[in-house]
Amino acid sequence: MNLILFGPPAAGKGTQAKRLVDQRGMVQLSTGDMLRAAIASGSEMGTRVKGVLDRGDLVTDEIVIALIEDRLPEAEAAGGAIFDGFPRTVPQARALDAMLAKRGQKIDSVLRLKVDEPALIERISKRFAEQGRPDDNPEVFVTRLAAYNAQTAPLLPYYREQGKLTELDGMASVETVAASIDAALSVVA
Repeated sequence: MNLILFGPPAAGKGTQAKRLVDQRGMVQLSTGDMLRAAIASGSEMGTRVKGVLDRGDLVTDEIVIALIEDRLPEAEAAGGAIFDGFPRTVPQARALDAMLAKRGQKIDSVLRLKVDEPALIERISKRFAEQGRPDDNPEVFVTRLAAYNAQTAPLLPYYREQGKLTELDGMASVETVAASIDAALSVVA
């Protein structure tokens, strides 16, 4: 099973993906984690990615798609992938569909964690204070949220038209969100 956890930054996608990895053995393909790893490596790509993220912009489709494609064999061996933070644009969604189709795979479900923006700003400020992740800087977060609203939100109708979109209350407790995800996936499986 391949699924997408959809929602703006700080919606709880990473928390839920980690739970699904532990419970179902799937591979989490988190572009955020992959991008942070590229930055930590000190590679040329990492330097490019750092500059983009420091401005609060989205990295290019080319970079993100290449990172995802490299990890698909691992996901297949595990029985599926949880896409976390990807796709972010309709062209990325089309590229993902094409990549998976070449491998005889597809996206089975898209789970949208619905949250409100003031709560997101509170979450990100708290996470920045506790963990100090540079991409969680509250000032940069406002830019990331605007980029999400402008570029990523159009994915809702894309997946709704395919009948794959399920919307969940992302403001509920972690346990309640987890139960909602499990219920949604039991219908797909």
